[in-house]
Amino acid sequence: MPAPRAGLAVGHGPVHRAERPLQPREFALPESEVAAARSWSVHGERRPRAARRASSVAVVRDGPDGVETLLRYRAGPTPLGTVAFPGGSLDAADEDDCTWFGPTPAHWSRVLGAGDHRVARRHLAGAVRELFEETGILLAGPDQHAVVTNPGGGEWMEARVALDRQDITLPELANRRGIGLRTDLLRAIGRWHSPHFSHRRFDTQYFAVAVPHGQDTSLLEGKGRWSAWTPVRQVLAGRDSTALGDAIGREDTVGRVLGQLTVPAVELLLERMAAAGTTVEFLMDLTIRGSVPEFTPDLQGRPEGPDGGRFSLSVDLPGGRWARP
Repeated sequence: MPAPRAGLAVGHGPVHRAERPLQPREFALPESEVAAARSWSVHGERRPRAARRASSVAVVRDGPDGVETLLRYRAGPTPLGTVAFPGGSLDAADEDDCTWFGPTPAHWSRVLGAGDHRVARRHLAGAVRELFEETGILLAGPDQHAVVTNPGGGEWMEARVALDRQDITLPELANRRGIGLRTDLLRAIGRWHSPHFSHRRFDTQYFAVAVPHGQDTSLLEGKGRWSAWTPVRQVLAGRDSTALGDAIGREDTVGRVLGQLTVPAVELLLERMAAAGTTVEFLMDLTIRGSVPEFTPDLQGRPEGPDGGRFSLSVDLPGGRWARP
């Protein structure tokens, strides 16, 4: 396993972050979470349910109207949001051995604040696996300078379906194909914990990546329902309308505004993409000084009457780029 080179990947430097005053932001509470929020508020706080580890990857590219990102629809209530970036739960096999390019798992563990290189390996491999399954983008190649080309269909689609069915693991696939994971292409963003009251909780590491040369996106055969490259500024300009949800056209998206479709982490990252203007600027803006910041949205509000309740989520942001309106 090659040792990381100085400056190998933007955002992996060991410099400590300067302290900033926290700035609160409020977000809408999805309808699917209202019952859990009301129960938590009425019956008193209890021990939060255990959170499953997950990884999510914001994929970006430049478009005629600025940065575009790949959004996808997720059926049913999910801690990642009904409209979200590609991602999902980690598998135990994600930490199995395979060729690894970029910063070492031990180095990544410091960046992610994981405390264990095996956990870091699972988050990185899980991010690569989920991205490949859901979009056909494969952050892997024969050496540290290349990625595979056109890995979305044909035999690669068969591999994606096999991964989704857990008939094969990502390390097994990489070893059989003679390729290694290009973890240097990923940029760490932040670690988000589901609110304490949620019945399904995730401990999610968010990453970002630009679309590699020679690769394109496609839905997973027989499973994907909606996915689209979306101009970020357009989404934010219509965040108070139902345009995005209506365009997706699902029962749980029609008539809903952006805050009802997604989670605070996604909204905040969309804002950072829009503020950056270009893909390169956005990725450079993700430079991490030490380890990634951690966030846990807090429940705000109290129930009003037996059938009602006005709640919201509050997130304390560390100022600077994270606190941009």
